[in-house]
Amino acid sequence: MSEQGKGSASASTAAPAPGSDTYKGWLFKWTNYLKGYQRRWFVLSNGLLSYYRTQAEMAHTCRGTINLATAHIDTEDACNIVLSSGGRTYHLKASTEVERQRWVTALELAKAKAIRMMNDQSDDSGDEEPTSQSDRSELQGTLKILISKLDDLSTCNDLIAKHGAALQRSLSELEGLKVPLEGGEKIKAVNERATLFRITSNAMINACRDFLDLAETHSRRWQRALQYEREQRTHLEETIEQLAKQHNSLERAWREAPTLVSSPPSVPTNNQGSERVRKEEASDEDEDTEYFDAMEDSPAFITVTASESTQHRRSQSNLSGASGGQASDWNQDDSMSPSCNDVSGKELQPRRQRRTHIPDKPNYSLNLWSIMKNCIGKELSKIPMPVNFNEPLSMLQRLTEDLEYHELLDKAARCDSSLEQMCLVAAFSISSYSTTVHRTAKPFNPLLGETYELDRLEEFGYRSLCEQVSHHPPAAAHHVISQRGWTLWQEITIASKFRGKYLSIMPLGAIHLQFHSSGNHYVWRKVTSTVHNIIVGKLWIDQSGDIEILNHRTKETCQLKFSPYSYFSRDVPRKVTGVVADSGGQAHYILSGTWDDKIESAKIIQSSRGGSGSEGKQKTVYQTLSPKLLWKKYPLPENAENMYYFSALALTLNEPEDGVALTDSRMRPDQKLMEEGRWDEANSEKQRLEEKQRAARRRREAEAADALDEGREYEGYQPLWFHQRRDSLTGETNFVYKGGYWETKERQDWSMCPDIY
Repeated sequence: MSEQGKGSASASTAAPAPGSDTYKGWLFKWTNYLKGYQRRWFVLSNGLLSYYRTQAEMAHTCRGTINLATAHIDTEDACNIVLSSGGRTYHLKASTEVERQRWVTALELAKAKAIRMMNDQSDDSGDEEPTSQSDRSELQGTLKILISKLDDLSTCNDLIAKHGAALQRSLSELEGLKVPLEGGEKIKAVNERATLFRITSNAMINACRDFLDLAETHSRRWQRALQYEREQRTHLEETIEQLAKQHNSLERAWREAPTLVSSPPSVPTNNQGSERVRKEEASDEDEDTEYFDAMEDSPAFITVTASESTQHRRSQSNLSGASGGQASDWNQDDSMSPSCNDVSGKELQPRRQRRTHIPDKPNYSLNLWSIMKNCIGKELSKIPMPVNFNEPLSMLQRLTEDLEYHELLDKAARCDSSLEQMCLVAAFSISSYSTTVHRTAKPFNPLLGETYELDRLEEFGYRSLCEQVSHHPPAAAHHVISQRGWTLWQEITIASKFRGKYLSIMPLGAIHLQFHSSGNHYVWRKVTSTVHNIIVGKLWIDQSGDIEILNHRTKETCQLKFSPYSYFSRDVPRKVTGVVADSGGQAHYILSGTWDDKIESAKIIQSSRGGSGSEGKQKTVYQTLSPKLLWKKYPLPENAENMYYFSALALTLNEPEDGVALTDSRMRPDQKLMEEGRWDEANSEKQRLEEKQRAARRRREAEAADALDEGREYEGYQPLWFHQRRDSLTGETNFVYKGGYWETKERQDWSMCPDIY
């Protein structure tokens, strides 16, 4: 108890002091029925009450904090204090009633100050930085008011002193008169009280004068500190802005510099050829083929581009059978072998003119505090997130955007070589991330039963259909069939983890691609997307992780590595590297580039073991032909920065279409209102749709409960256009297209569609 007394003593001296913001001391906190009240060290500072197990924990571990601005303070008995805010309640007990009263006083003062500061912040939200001149004028005005009040008190004190002296003289005269003994005693008592009254009034005036002096001293100190902090803030903002500009300039210079020479990016030339060294983090300790920076003494594979005079000779000697075709196939053309380069779907002119712009994004400010304060004490599922965080597309439409570069699959369908086909499939899997580089807004979460169709049969030969097949967990099924020789299907479930400064988005589920003529069946999964600067700063997105693409018919593989962004790395940002290998593990092609710009492929004509690195692993040296361009990102449309950075395809996804299903995302009212710039109406409509979906879920749960009580079997919700089947290749159970949608569209009979809007 000596520690408690010591803590309480220090707290009691801190709390009554004028201007003090901190109160510390020991209190007993209710934990549970087993342990009861436990002794904890409490710290009251800046309107927040925090507690720790010991004083030493203040340096590293806070056990809990409650904001007094929104807290209710109550006292149960002589020693107890109850604090409640939202869904959190602290039951506290002081050692004595006096100590309890000190804490209650300190808490009430801190609460009043916190509320006052919060009101001041909301009042000053439109003018965050008043000029120092106005601050000075305000302080001087306050001091003048204090001085005038002190003058009034001095006048009152003079009058009290004058009348008090007269009263004492009268009382002295009364004492001189001959009065009974009892009357004399009463007169003496009155005289003593008058003296005490005069002393008290003098003390009051002296305290006021001391307060004024202290206020003058501190106001000058606060003014200097405030001016210094503002100068520091301005300097810091200028420094950050300058660093951001320098970073952007350096990034542009780094990416544009390699184009000044005739070699591919990062390919220094010499007499024998050129070397390209790639950095890759080791994922397994026994992996021999890895990428590392050339400046580091680390294991790596090195690609050496053969000179023109030696390409044909070497291709006919020890490496002529590397890819099952002529080594010079890719050296005769800017892309791939002639069988893969007949006609591209992109060369055909569309029969319908699609829209090329949408209304500009409104410049609405977002008050994050107004959203967060409405979330306190509510269930996470019932928090209405405004459309300010969204873009006017649903997740189903974002999934459809994977088809932006569908011509890569059209070209792959015409390839005779499965390894060349694998290169194009890898480029297609990478291209789906190119639209995310500037797209930091989240798409609308689809409602259960929501669908989206993209019919490009006449223009590009394919039809795409998506349906939201599950809400908890959220899952979408996608099916695409092309008249140009391929079918793609996938079921994607999004898992996310908030890690403080960034949000990790992990798509779960396999993507299947099958080519009709060859029967080649490719399967791969998506990498993790990371949204940085969730709390503070400008949002930006990065992709990181590994993709393995497997051809189940030939067992050929492609290993892709998405390197995470690092400020200290000398590599180009958003880098992707990969190796295409046959069923025996022999590498045939090297892929390199970035997921937001382009991907190149180089055919391997020779491989050998190089020297060992610092960790004792051998480097694999690949000699390749000159790299050929597989894929390059289309430029964004004009004014894209004001249209949510939508690509040319994304701009058309919400365009009205005749005859689509009643559940199509184009029909979703909140999404349409947001696209038109009517965000307030969109927020109201979004809340209505979400509540309607919750009501439908409650009805299904009630039906399931009734069926259980009656011993009946309850089927539950079943999607319209997809059904669950076990995949023979992956062994997973997922939703696949069961047919019927396009036939129903031809009949225009949507009577079976649920009413979700």
